[in-house]
Amino acid sequence: MSTEEQTKKDLYYMQRALAEAEAAYKAGEIPVGAIVVCRDRIIARAHNLTETLNDVTAHAEMQAITMAANELGGKYLQDCTLYVTVEPCIMCAGAIGWAQLRRIVYGCPDEKRGYHEYAPKAFHPKANVTYGVMEEECRTLMQQFFQERR
Repeated sequence: MSTEEQTKKDLYYMQRALAEAEAAYKAGEIPVGAIVVCRDRIIARAHNLTETLNDVTAHAEMQAITMAANELGGKYLQDCTLYVTVEPCIMCAGAIGWAQLRRIVYGCPDEKRGYHEYAPKAFHPKANVTYGVMEEECRTLMQQFFQERR
């Protein structure tokens, strides 16, 4: 697949993840959305549910990984790509690593809690990371959410 084709796919799928983030926003959740794609098919869609479930581990990535594993009938997601609107935290990076996701695509960085700063080797050694896809849109949604709550 050409770089141009991959860029188009990444944009398409990140738009789907952003739609999940917007659903979280409307529900009063921190607006992070995630989807898992396996062989060009979305097999999981999720957003943060920490407030709804009163569970600090109910991040979008964690929800999406669980859904994807259930869909595939196994815990390893080697043939899958995770799209998430914000850089995964340390907890999610660990789960992404254990699930053996081979590709992770995220929108905007998380300077305060992102894995890159604190756990840069958490992902599977063969994992590829792409970042900055729809970065501005992802960042703007997060900023808007927190400005409304201050």
